[in-house]
Amino acid sequence: MANTKPVRIRSISEFHRLRGLPSPAHSLISVVDYSALTPTHGSAVFDYYSISIKRGVGKMFYGQQEYDFDEGVMYCMAPNQVLRVEPSQDLNAKRTGWILLIHPDFFWGTTLARNIKKYEFFDYAVNEALFLSEKEEGTINQIIQNIQQEYHSNIDKFSQSIIISQIETLLNYTERFYQRQFITRKITNHQILNRLEDLLNGYFNSDDTSKKGLLTVQFISENLNISPGYLSGMLKSLTGQSTQQHIHEKLIEKAKEKLSTTELSVSEIAYELGFEHPQSFSKLFKAKTNLAPLEFRASFN
Repeated sequence: MANTKPVRIRSISEFHRLRGLPSPAHSLISVVDYSALTPTHGSAVFDYYSISIKRGVGKMFYGQQEYDFDEGVMYCMAPNQVLRVEPSQDLNAKRTGWILLIHPDFFWGTTLARNIKKYEFFDYAVNEALFLSEKEEGTINQIIQNIQQEYHSNIDKFSQSIIISQIETLLNYTERFYQRQFITRKITNHQILNRLEDLLNGYFNSDDTSKKGLLTVQFISENLNISPGYLSGMLKSLTGQSTQQHIHEKLIEKAKEKLSTTELSVSEIAYELGFEHPQSFSKLFKAKTNLAPLEFRASFN
């Protein structure tokens, strides 16, 4: 892979060829032994899904962040995502693990053609990759072996449905383990909550909010270096509220402060909070408080 412009790898067969592997047993799905791959570096974009557990990989750059995978983690990537790899500096590092490659065409005519989108962990930044216990990794590895065994057998009319059911089982276990991670990694998540609170306060306390416009989920996720899907899942797990609900909560808090402590008009407050149209602010305020802004102000007089 080149170091400059990312290489686009359009098929599983092309991946096998570029990495010096024999042609895949099935053109749309393959399990690759990571130890059989020679170290590589550079950037690539893949036209297929990948799920992998790797150790000894070195540094990976994803979403403009650098992550060290020497400890071994599981992560998932969807088509059109860019990944850059720098091999481990430890020449004696043992490379272990596997990569499951699945082309989207394999899902045609199956439930996963539609349901694959519901698994948000395909959109997670790699710093939210999944850390597995020994027992959890054993469960995942057994499913991978079942998939590999099935597509290496004589292909018949049952093969695709059997493999699809195994992939669905794999994804459901991955979902379960991610939810466990949300719970067991509370220290990290609470640090994110603190950073989120600081970011919200900084935004709404600044003097140029009217110029910046309404605060967005995308702005928050970019500033926290966390993907929108992961951030929303983490907040829902810990607080029961989505990222957008946290934004609205802080926005209403600041609106109440301005209504009760200043003589600014409703329109002026709306503009200061980033709204283009005061009517939109008044509608949101009433939806959240059951009072119009002026009714809320009157309650203090």
